[in-house]
Amino acid sequence: MDSNSVEITNLAAVIWGVGAAIVGLLILSAFFSGSETALTAANRAKLHSMAKSGSKGAERALKLTEDSERLIGSVLLGNNLVNILATSLATSLFTFLYGANGIALATLVMTLLVLIFAEVLPKTYAITNPENAASLVSRLVAPVVWALSPIVTVIRAFVRLLLRIVGVNIDPGTSFLAAHEEIKGAISLHHSEGMVEKADRDRLLGALDLKMREVDEIMLHRSDVEMIDADGPAEEILSQCFQSTHTRIPIFRNDPENVIGVMHTKDLLRAVDGLINGTEKLKDFDVMSIARDPYFVPETTSLDDQMREFLRRKVHFALVVDEYGSLQGLITLEDILEEIVGEITDEHDIDQEELAREPDGSVVVDGAMTIRDLNRECEWNLLDEDANTVAGLVIHEAQMIPAEGQVFSFQGIRFEVLTREVNRITRLKLRKI
Repeated sequence: MDSNSVEITNLAAVIWGVGAAIVGLLILSAFFSGSETALTAANRAKLHSMAKSGSKGAERALKLTEDSERLIGSVLLGNNLVNILATSLATSLFTFLYGANGIALATLVMTLLVLIFAEVLPKTYAITNPENAASLVSRLVAPVVWALSPIVTVIRAFVRLLLRIVGVNIDPGTSFLAAHEEIKGAISLHHSEGMVEKADRDRLLGALDLKMREVDEIMLHRSDVEMIDADGPAEEILSQCFQSTHTRIPIFRNDPENVIGVMHTKDLLRAVDGLINGTEKLKDFDVMSIARDPYFVPETTSLDDQMREFLRRKVHFALVVDEYGSLQGLITLEDILEEIVGEITDEHDIDQEELAREPDGSVVVDGAMTIRDLNRECEWNLLDEDANTVAGLVIHEAQMIPAEGQVFSFQGIRFEVLTREVNRITRLKLRKI
């Protein structure tokens, strides 16, 4: 064999070798791209469930996704390395074969190859079943992340330094999306897509929000609290108790602020039964003889903490006071449960409709209706940072107590005051602008 034949054979071997290297690098690029998509799109809750079922791959994927920044940095580093190397080899090969035109040809060919086989194809596969894909690739990705983590750590520190120079501070220990907000977002998203019913969404979000809300947001205001005067005639006290729709009534002496006990109807019935069957007369009945000690709670207590305290104490009723000890209202276990399951009524509750829909699309609401309940019913997003009730929101925005017939527009809603009693707005008409 002459020298020319040997040279041609060697040249062909080099060309085939470079081509094989490019193909191998494209396969690695596809692996990195698919792995990145699978591991970032995988649902950690599903991975946790799979790990509990014995999947070692899911367990490895869970550990990898605990530090998402390190994971993404390592995968992107590996992906860029193989893509740049593949492109460089292709440029050298096509330049050798086609001269100066090889640069443009290499750019076109590699763009198509990388886009189709190293990006779209693996990512499409990974996104269709990210949990299974994440479990499969975790075995190979784990050593890559371990090997590249020193480089990624240096890069992360450099990036944070650059961001700090331009005024962006990033706390390494801060979660950009808390689990609480992530769950709320997932529930709202599935509801918007029609996969979760409105009632189910409201119950789930209500349970999640208990930690974020305080008792003063849902308590019954002191102006609406029914109370018993301990110094009143026994006949009047008994008549009031028997006609009341409540099973627990606070007892005061001299001043409604001075609550000295709480009467429970079951205790009252036992006492009355004893009076009827005994020698004492009803007029000698002393309500304080059956009164239980009042239970006071601060108005800033979270609903979650208060519910736990109710369950621990085995009581369902508490009086709410402010920082000065002044009575603000009362709250019951039922009030907290209603924030999750909605309004709870029985045969003795007075039917008071808080919201009525009008034919023109507007709604007539009770002034004491909470903004949260209004948002739930009407699918609105009125802010409740400055007020808890609709009437309170109008007063806050108007910076005055409006008269009947006055109209205000804010936050995209038109508010019309329908009725007012003394200084309280009792009914309003609302319409979305």
